[in-house]
Amino acid sequence: MSDRGLEARQFGHRARLALSPALAVKADDQAHAARTMWNLLHAWWQMMPKEKRTLANADAVIRQARRDVDFLAVLPAQAAQAVLKTYFQAWKSCWAGRADAPNFKARFRSTLTVDVPQGRDLNIVRVHRRWGMASLPKIGRVRFRWTKDLPVGKQVKQVGEGYRITGARLVKDTLGWHIAFRVQTLEKAAETHQGPQAGIDVGITVPLALSDGQTYEHGQWLTNREQARLLGLEQRAAQRKKCRKPGERTSRRLHHTYDQIAGLRAKAKRRALDWQHKTTTDIARTYSVAVVEALQITSMVKSAKGTIEEPGKSVAQKSGLNRSISGQAWGRTVTMLTYKLARQGGTLAKVPAPGTSRRCSACGLTTPGSRQTQALFVCRNSDCGWSGNADHNAARNILHLYRMGHALIPAAGRAVARRAPRVKPATAR
Repeated sequence: MSDRGLEARQFGHRARLALSPALAVKADDQAHAARTMWNLLHAWWQMMPKEKRTLANADAVIRQARRDVDFLAVLPAQAAQAVLKTYFQAWKSCWAGRADAPNFKARFRSTLTVDVPQGRDLNIVRVHRRWGMASLPKIGRVRFRWTKDLPVGKQVKQVGEGYRITGARLVKDTLGWHIAFRVQTLEKAAETHQGPQAGIDVGITVPLALSDGQTYEHGQWLTNREQARLLGLEQRAAQRKKCRKPGERTSRRLHHTYDQIAGLRAKAKRRALDWQHKTTTDIARTYSVAVVEALQITSMVKSAKGTIEEPGKSVAQKSGLNRSISGQAWGRTVTMLTYKLARQGGTLAKVPAPGTSRRCSACGLTTPGSRQTQALFVCRNSDCGWSGNADHNAARNILHLYRMGHALIPAAGRAVARRAPRVKPATAR
């Protein structure tokens, strides 16, 4: 934080690029070169002994590779350095327990990206109300959609010298090439949020249920007509893939069908992201503390097939449940809540998940069979008999655990328990 009480904050802004066919080919070549560079680094890492896996040795290897392999030379030197830094950072995240170990990137299952680490290389100019232009190394001047003000010209003078673009990344998806700018600005530190606290229970039927009775729900991400079209495309792709001979290259028709499927799935994801952004923003502005369960989502979506010796039970039902859990993207919701609450001066806490849906939030006892249906909770305790919405009851229990000091804090990538000062049980409930 500076002397003026300002702190640096970075945010991203994504805009669609308008590339000619020739420039799109150059961008594709750079992205495939970056992917190949990653794979060569990973192969080198596995081959080298531990004492030689250093940043200096890896840097010498990629420099030599760019001299020896012609198609790697299309990748700018700074973008190659960015691949190296990203690869080493992936291992650091793995060692800290935040991510899995890095692996090879497949040609058709990997997102095509190219880094532009230095913001000064972009030379951004606004040429029209809806269009701007930027310089991309070894590609040239390109146009992009101007949908948000960037630190160019008068904008820098109005906000201050701390408002600048630190870099960018080119990303290709089903809609084509986009540029994601990394923008840094100086802002006043957020004051402590004075709003209420809320426990949040995530689910499938009710995506988000809060302890004060508020719920956030959404409809299907695709309309019935779009779902029918998606099913037809998937059946067509399966039939064409079945008719293909072993070792035969994928036909253009099948590639076109895959592109149509990816387009519909991308549309569903964009709608889901829009709902998540609006919902998490509303929660962050309303509440000072949001408490969620520390769910092991990766374990929850494991298949129930089992083995040949011990086959699983209800495999089809478990497969459908896994798809529903993955479709809700609970982890992405928690990630959005984390940084948006911090931006508003609030905090996000996690509590242990076991027992929150079976415990009565009124009397505090756990009795078998209290949750009669998905939506109804009726306490079987003869001295209580409280009844209400099951998701609302779970959210109240989540908040109760936080107020009783059962919050989990991360330490070296792990979750450990820390007890906070206790409060009276009456206020905890």
